[in-house]
Amino acid sequence: MSLLDLPARALLDRFASPDPTPGGGSAAALAGALGAALVSMVCAMEKTRSGAPSDRDRLDEAAPRLRQAGEGLRRLVDADAAAYDAVVSAYRLPRGTDEEKTARQAQVARTMAHATDVPRQTARACLAVMSAAVEAAAHGNPSALSDARTGGALAWAGLLGAVENVRINLGGQPDAAAAAELDGMLRDARGLAVALGLIGT
Repeated sequence: MSLLDLPARALLDRFASPDPTPGGGSAAALAGALGAALVSMVCAMEKTRSGAPSDRDRLDEAAPRLRQAGEGLRRLVDADAAAYDAVVSAYRLPRGTDEEKTARQAQVARTMAHATDVPRQTARACLAVMSAAVEAAAHGNPSALSDARTGGALAWAGLLGAVENVRINLGGQPDAAAAAELDGMLRDARGLAVALGLIGT
């Protein structure tokens, strides 16, 4: 059963349990998915900021990107938990012989690489939600401005959480490309947060 198929109270209890999954990575994806849902609501509203065709065009242009990001984030809620469980399983492989040690080491490396890529996908999708939230705030129904901003704030929280998960999975291993991508996403997210009025310049 998907985590998202659980009743809300049961899902929260799963996050609160001492089990390692679902953990921060799944929570980050869930925050982003919830943000995407809120921003989608604003984009789908009939009323726009001014009623001009240009406002509707901007919202309609944002909607497909938002839908893709939201669907991805829903999938990533489960994917993150599965990725961590795979890492745990890899570490539990036997290591009594040299062959077993080699096989275990290779499996740990593969699962860790995947467990690092999943929150990276979450961060990218959250950034897309934040971008759509800016469009929704600028061109959507003024009465739903708080919804657009809340959606953007949730996506920002999801991005920050995902970045932390990428960093911890990388551990002490230097990865200049990954570090540059994370820095770029954080910089872009801050700019979008400013545009949404969530923080000052």
